[in-house]
Amino acid sequence: MRILPISLLLLSGLAQAADMTAAEQASAKELAQASGCLSCHSLTEKIVGPAYVKVAEKYKADADAVSTLAQSIQYGSKGKWGRIPMPAHASLSPEDIKTLSAWVLTVK
Repeated sequence: MRILPISLLLLSGLAQAADMTAAEQASAKELAQASGCLSCHSLTEKIVGPAYVKVAEKYKADADAVSTLAQSIQYGSKGKWGRIPMPAHASLSPEDIKTLSAWVLTVK
């Protein structure tokens, strides 16, 4: 299997997030649970990190949103949502990062 750079996987941005089927969204939510994402985030309420509905709202008009979120997932971030930094998740595959990034943008 050939692994593509994350930048190539994210070219379709918001359109890709909007195209997720209900089954793909359910699978992505399971991936988020299995990856520990839902330990710090929830769909609608702030825990340690922001609620995914707030993340989706913040990036709804950003054509680079999937790429931006993927960078935060892969490398971590700090200062975007307060003092507590988001740790890097370098062990996730580029495909899983892409899936999670696109899914977060579908949360309402």
